[in-house]
Amino acid sequence: VNCSHKLEYIELKKWLKDRGFEDSNLRPAQFSDTGRGLMTTKALQAGDLIISLPEKCLVTTGTVLSSCLGEYIMKWKPPVSPLIALCTFLIAEKHAGEKSLWKPYLDVLPKTYTCPVCLEHDVVSLLPEPLRKKAQEQRTMVQELYVSSKAFFSSLQPLFAENTGTIFNYSALEWAWCTVNTRTIYMKHSQRECFSCETDVYALAPYLDLLNHSPNVQVKAAFNEQTRSYEIWTKSQCKKYEEVFICYGPHDNQRLLLEYGFVAIDNPHSSVYVSSDTLLRYFPPLDKQRNAKVSILKDHDFLENLTFGWDGPSWRLLTALKLLSLGADEFTCWRRVLLGDVISARNEQQTLNITAKICHSLIEETQHVLLQISQLKRNKENLKKHLALVEALRLEDLKILQKSAEILCNLNTTTA
Repeated sequence: VNCSHKLEYIELKKWLKDRGFEDSNLRPAQFSDTGRGLMTTKALQAGDLIISLPEKCLVTTGTVLSSCLGEYIMKWKPPVSPLIALCTFLIAEKHAGEKSLWKPYLDVLPKTYTCPVCLEHDVVSLLPEPLRKKAQEQRTMVQELYVSSKAFFSSLQPLFAENTGTIFNYSALEWAWCTVNTRTIYMKHSQRECFSCETDVYALAPYLDLLNHSPNVQVKAAFNEQTRSYEIWTKSQCKKYEEVFICYGPHDNQRLLLEYGFVAIDNPHSSVYVSSDTLLRYFPPLDKQRNAKVSILKDHDFLENLTFGWDGPSWRLLTALKLLSLGADEFTCWRRVLLGDVISARNEQQTLNITAKICHSLIEETQHVLLQISQLKRNKENLKKHLALVEALRLEDLKILQKSAEILCNLNTTTA
């Protein structure tokens, strides 16, 4: 459904035009599967320019420094990070309401987000274990960011009639952090002394940030020094009146959910992660060499990024399991295992058997969580949107695990 007629988009287009943006072939629209996005009014060919957004339209740390916040940032010690500078700017501009020069942009920004930092504890507990851990780390990081920025926020009191404590509260920072984390484009800026040493690579790009992600398209995106505009060129074709996609990178669904708050269906980059705890559950604690094996895996970085994918168990996962499956008489061959050598038929067969057991156990766990989600969706109306997101992730995981189980079954038949 074309949304160009909506007042907020009319205002945004007018505001962008005043800043030098040439009207492109893109129109805001509502899509049944991806929600809000941009559609093209003409067919696009590989090599076409999708959008060119003038520097004047971008929100960068330069924008922040030239605002009334600039002098406060310049004199604050220890220096704030580029990220906090942008978050502070967004909160201050949102608070300014009608008086903000950026109002047309702020009006089309999401009011809420679905990144794990915004999810209820009940919902986070339903995430796969490795992602659950990262979600908790994300929440802790944002909370620490808030606590460490409180004194800086207080220093801005002269700019506001209201108490800064009520303007720059935790939920305001959470919203601003999600806005920056999910919507900024990569744009390197030179290091400024008034900021901490974290790299300054953020730019918010009004209108351009309505473009949704697809893992199946390729684009070229960069700031053009000649035209002083941020440009995106497509490497794929797109039919007239279809949604135009860009690619945020070859991310799996856990990463997409963590960083952007969504899941891509049939994502070719997706994987199901196996934690080291799950791995070790299948090996007898009585094995005298168990600790030595775990140490070797740890030293050679073989306890992380162990996955099942659309093409079955990853080489890393199989290698870790082969090493753990070494018999007492084979243990001295561990270096050969890490190089991919076959040690014995018994070792190969045991590895396949344990891999299949882990895969089936993860299938059962995923099905159990999906059952919990469907029950919660009936009882907790307020969590429906967030539960649907975790459900989409778990359903993708289930498809990958079932495909892996099939592949392992075929491998077992061949080996037998």
